[in-house]
Amino acid sequence: MNIPFVDLKAQYHSIQDEIRKEINEVLENTSFVLGPKVQQFEKDFSKFVGTKHAIAVNSGTSALHLAYLAAGLKPGDEVITVSHTFVATIAPLIYIGAKPIFVDIDPVTYTMDVAPIEQAITSKTKAIVPVHLYGQPADLKPILEIAKKYNLTVIEDAAQAHGAEYLLGAQKNEQEKEEEAKKNVGHTFPDSLSWKRVGAFGHIGCFSFYPGKNLGAYGEGGMVVTNDDEIAEKIKMLRDHGSKNKYYHDLIGYNYRMSGIQGAVLGVKLKYLNEWTEKRRQNAQKYNELLSSLPIGLPIEKEDRKHVYHLYVIRTKERNALQSHLKERGVATGLHYPIPVHLQKAYKFLGYKNGDFPVTENIVDEILSLPMYPELTEEEIHYVTVSIEEFFRS
Repeated sequence: MNIPFVDLKAQYHSIQDEIRKEINEVLENTSFVLGPKVQQFEKDFSKFVGTKHAIAVNSGTSALHLAYLAAGLKPGDEVITVSHTFVATIAPLIYIGAKPIFVDIDPVTYTMDVAPIEQAITSKTKAIVPVHLYGQPADLKPILEIAKKYNLTVIEDAAQAHGAEYLLGAQKNEQEKEEEAKKNVGHTFPDSLSWKRVGAFGHIGCFSFYPGKNLGAYGEGGMVVTNDDEIAEKIKMLRDHGSKNKYYHDLIGYNYRMSGIQGAVLGVKLKYLNEWTEKRRQNAQKYNELLSSLPIGLPIEKEDRKHVYHLYVIRTKERNALQSHLKERGVATGLHYPIPVHLQKAYKFLGYKNGDFPVTENIVDEILSLPMYPELTEEEIHYVTVSIEEFFRS
């Protein structure tokens, strides 16, 4: 069998009539930049995530860039985040002259380790950027508590985690509620245990709609979500040349607008996202069942989190040999990510070195992403797992 890493064609064929109809409407009304399709998608996505505002932009990188600017980050400000992520988490910080301060990752979830966060905070620290990597939410409760304690902004990088959920709960007395209302913080703790979708916990959440994502455009796209009216207004202006009214520019902005065609495509696909997420979760469960007896690390879903399996990532010291074996068997795989940001050539100037983040550095030599998409069949999963079994038997 030949099994692709992602099969975008299979997904397109299942919805092509709806997609073509929506694109044709954009072509007929010539609303090629922003326009009614993008506006409707923004409304639907804000409802999906559970935030007051959703502002569509032209990429996930742009979403992060505008979020950092709207949060007031300036040259010299420090931002705590992780090195085990796609470089787009970090690059926009450099654009504005801010400095990423890395902490290591949790060896089980591969998301931000909360233990070293407080030690990394200085007088220059202004924000924390947890990354919900592979579709697994970061451990948000302690991150939000630390941010509240030190008056830091939380910007969630949810580029790989559309629809992922986190269980957060804390009983508050009347005095705590009153103090929280006075501070008007960007996130609030619920009165009782409740599940919420990532992106809705911090002051700002950022999503990517790169084609291979769980919710992917037919090109590039991104979204910024927030409950803060001022932040939302600023991001709307920044994405459109710093303008609130055409030809009147109050800010130095950017051309980060989403195209009408991408809004149309994403509006159709959003209707199917819950169904596709459940299929991903079922596929992950099937992988878990068939691979459980083998000497490899499998993804762990914590009890307080709902993983949406943008990627299904296993771990083995025989990673390179296994990847070669699977390629010979016709199974495409991926490495996410082989070189952490702190060891990338472009980021040498930050001053980090090999050995600074041992968990991150050990993991990147052992992780392998298996084929994962909603249309993946049980027969294909079985073929992948049998191929892995053959490798370890030999």
